[in-house]
Amino acid sequence: MNLPATRAHVHTMRIPIRWGDMDAMGHVNNTVYFRYIESARIAWLGEVGALPDPAASGEGPVIVNAYCSFLKQLTYPGEIEVATFVAPPGRSSIEVTHEIRLVGPDGQAGALHAEGGAKVVWIDFKAEKSRPLPERLRALLPA
Repeated sequence: MNLPATRAHVHTMRIPIRWGDMDAMGHVNNTVYFRYIESARIAWLGEVGALPDPAASGEGPVIVNAYCSFLKQLTYPGEIEVATFVAPPGRSSIEVTHEIRLVGPDGQAGALHAEGGAKVVWIDFKAEKSRPLPERLRALLPA
C-alpha cells in the first residue's frame, strides 16, 4: 500500500473486538476491519463538524474508494487502537489513512495488525458532483 508521504495524526480511538467480529477461521473477518476504519473515520469527521448531513447543508463527505492491508490476525477477546491520519487536501478530497494495532495487557498499542484508508470527497448531494472542501475543514488539515 502506498501511504501518503506527508500525513498528520488527527485522531485515535479504541474499539473492543467482539465475539461476532470473528469468522469460521477463528479470526476477525476481513470485512470487519473496514468497519473499524469506518468507525474511526466517522468519529474524526464528527469531531471536526464534517459528518454527512444531506438534509441540513446539502453537501458533505463520501468515500470513493477504500482499502486495507491485513498484516497480522486479530482474535477475540481483545481491544484495538485505530490511529487516523490525513494527508494534505486536494481541491475537494482528503486521503484518510488508519493504523490498527492490538492493545496489549499493559494497555499500550503494540504491533501493527492492519493499515488502510479511504479517499474522502466533498460533494453536493443533489447535484452528485464534487465541491471544494469547506474552508473550516481545510483549516484543520496539514498544508
